[in-house]
Amino acid sequence: MKIAILTFDGFNELDSFIAMGILNRMKEQGWDVQITSPSPSVVSMNGVTVMSQQPLEFANTADVVLFGSGLLTRDIAKDSHLLSRLNLDPNKQLIGGQCSGTLLMSVLGLLKGVSACTDLTTKPWVIESGVKVLNKPFNAKDNIATAGGCLASQYLAAWVIYKLAGKQQAEAAIHYVSPVSEKEQYVNHCINLVGQYI
Repeated sequence: MKIAILTFDGFNELDSFIAMGILNRMKEQGWDVQITSPSPSVVSMNGVTVMSQQPLEFANTADVVLFGSGLLTRDIAKDSHLLSRLNLDPNKQLIGGQCSGTLLMSVLGLLKGVSACTDLTTKPWVIESGVKVLNKPFNAKDNIATAGGCLASQYLAAWVIYKLAGKQQAEAAIHYVSPVSEKEQYVNHCINLVGQYI
């Protein structure tokens, strides 16, 4: 299972790394989760430089593609040359977006007929792009999912695991990362939320 976490300059660390950390709970099952970027390295919104594990084109053959968010997403959304490197197919791939990553999904035409979630800052831009924005942390339809709010990235990761590996594996992944003494309520809330979209 190849998974691309799309991570651009100005990226939000929480979006890319929380999803990556949870999805890597499936490493023993052969899941290959990769930070995927348009350049050899990218710098986060807080100045953290990370090396890309895969070029942007890796997303085109990945089984799962997750769009992270960041400070420069509006500029990226206008960069047709950069976005032309992506050729995604929701009929063959699971595709999800986090916060302003939803805007990139919209610009790429992946949200036609799909209501979406995003963060409050990005909401007007997503609406302007022609997508109905929901006041919810997570929404999915078929192979497309969106999440709103940095910590909603756990829902994207849980949705991917639940959809591709089943409820038990999703529960185990969320249980591992949940706070001690709060694990049961975290798991129940997360799995009940995403489970309605499976």
